[in-house]
Amino acid sequence: MSAPAPALGRPLERPPSDGVSSLSFSSSSDLLLCSSWEGSARLYDAPRNHVRASYSQQAPVLDAAFQDDSHVFLAGLDGIVKRYDFFARQEAGVGQHGGGVRCVEWLPERGLLATGSWDRTVCCWDPRIPKGSNRAAQMRLPGKVFSMSCAGQRMVVATSSRHVLIYDIRKLESGLPESERESSLRYQTRCLRCYPDATGYAMGSVEGRVAMEYFDMSETVQARRYAFKCHRKSDTGKDTVYPVNAIAFHPIHGTFASGGGDGTVNIWDGQNKKRLCQMPGYQTSISALAFSKDGRHLAIAASYTWEFGEQEHPADAVYIRQIHDVEVKPKPRT
Repeated sequence: MSAPAPALGRPLERPPSDGVSSLSFSSSSDLLLCSSWEGSARLYDAPRNHVRASYSQQAPVLDAAFQDDSHVFLAGLDGIVKRYDFFARQEAGVGQHGGGVRCVEWLPERGLLATGSWDRTVCCWDPRIPKGSNRAAQMRLPGKVFSMSCAGQRMVVATSSRHVLIYDIRKLESGLPESERESSLRYQTRCLRCYPDATGYAMGSVEGRVAMEYFDMSETVQARRYAFKCHRKSDTGKDTVYPVNAIAFHPIHGTFASGGGDGTVNIWDGQNKKRLCQMPGYQTSISALAFSKDGRHLAIAASYTWEFGEQEHPADAVYIRQIHDVEVKPKPRT
């Protein structure tokens, strides 16, 4: 059976006007959270293409995460971390960093919010306690936080210095990593996401490569590590390399999508080292990706990410693309 013809998907109404910084689906519904450099966060009813609620502030919102379908956490370029209730329209300060906050991860099993900043720290906050006395942990890092992801009992942090730090979520108060590694990719890390089965993580770099890594340090498991090239275009024998800006794992099949500065989305079978599907034709860079909780939809942000500096570029757009099993289900080895 051949894959359905690639399509961009359905554009959502009222997209941000300046730089989509993150996309995430709720773990319990079809609500989609979108943050942007214009200082906004929007809550979409994705299947109905409807903005349920919105929030705006002066500082760019660099990341956002659901606590539940009403409450979200927002991370700002101003270093301020907030909790916002979309339906009561109430905000509360959670914490503050000395630099822009690039990543937020809600840790429901601990009741803590982890925030990664350009001030070279990760902090964990208890939002049940008033701001000022609610910092449960602080981890000092060798570089600015560029990406962060959690799965199972581990939290993985990638920094500007190509370091990767792995923390045990049960022992965050110690402030110490379980292990520290140097990225196997030679160039700056752009994105990192943990495998759904919590056995490792995939990371993408500015040089158009993705590395597949594993937590288990045994020789047998480490022999499965590898990296591959992607998001490159060849014209008259010359390769143009684009950064891998986003990675999102399918919640059912464990395959993953990558989005690059070349305006394409690829879906990969990491276990069998195969590309399953390519979605070309977006007018500008792919800045963020997210699968819905059932894996039936993929949210795609087509938003210029400044690979070529200041220049005219298409307006930002967020698409919802229906996903078919043939595009994401691993094919049996022959």
